[in-house]
Amino acid sequence: MTTLHLAQEPPLAGDEVAAMIGSLNRMRGYLLWKCSGLDADGIRATIPSSTLSLGGLLKHAAVVEAITLSWKLHGRAPFPPFDQADWDDQDWHLRVEDDDTPESLERLFVESVAQGQALLDEAIAAGGLDFEADLQDDEGRHPNARRLVYDLLEEYGRHVGHADLVRESVDGLVGEDPAPGTFPGVYEV
Repeated sequence: MTTLHLAQEPPLAGDEVAAMIGSLNRMRGYLLWKCSGLDADGIRATIPSSTLSLGGLLKHAAVVEAITLSWKLHGRAPFPPFDQADWDDQDWHLRVEDDDTPESLERLFVESVAQGQALLDEAIAAGGLDFEADLQDDEGRHPNARRLVYDLLEEYGRHVGHADLVRESVDGLVGEDPAPGTFPGVYEV
């Protein structure tokens, strides 16, 4: 069982690993908060200039965890359920399907974060943030775990901004932090 601490501040004076993982978990939590507590219409809502929905953001972020931390970092197939995905359909991970519910999308995201974090912890235990990722560019150079964490932070930063706009259009929710007592932030997966 994994305990996730999402949407909590990273340590004020932690080492590099604690600061980066803390920042990543804060961004993961912000995305989850902005996408939580909605009904089926709320997770499917879009703004006029985009087809992106909050449910689609949760699914996409879950997929990014699998691609980045399973395939890019370790050279493994994306973890379930993404190991069975239709990768020929380029937009499947952004769509909210008829059988997707707010609860199922939140669970998918939280479980993917837990699996992704376990893979990141494995790499850090083996080589710290300098752990050489399996992915390589055309010249045979490999990024390290640090670079992939930075990539995840950028990805989450973009999508938390998208979620801010979509969520405000759904029910007016704005702000950077959940009100006290409204977001648990700790998940046992």
